[in-house]
Amino acid sequence: QVQLVESGGGLVQAGDSLRLSCAASGRTFAAGDMAWFRQAPGKGRQFVAAINRNNGVTNYADSVKGRFAISKDNAKNTVYLQMNSLKPEDTAVYSCAARPSYMYGSSSDYEYVYWGQGTQVTVSS
Repeated sequence: QVQLVESGGGLVQAGDSLRLSCAASGRTFAAGDMAWFRQAPGKGRQFVAAINRNNGVTNYADSVKGRFAISKDNAKNTVYLQMNSLKPEDTAVYSCAARPSYMYGSSSDYEYVYWGQGTQVTVSS
């Protein structure tokens, strides 16, 4: 089993930045691909970004390219999501997900095995 704990959410204004963290524990070797998804009220889960912890290959949703950056610190078993130039439409619960490594971070939520509890990000206009 892999446990994922997110942190770093909060209330910010449009244009501000936030950095989310996702710390993995347990059988961390089973968390080779890690990703961030988000879900706004009344909407479905949306892919944000993903990274492979071995080769560092990243994948982003078009809506966040150029504003968000996903990174990793394997020594800490932690993945980060740096969010810049935040917009009100970025408001959502952001969840971290993980799966055994396939050498790339998938954008499909059904491919991920482990999930965190989520952290709320609210961007006011």
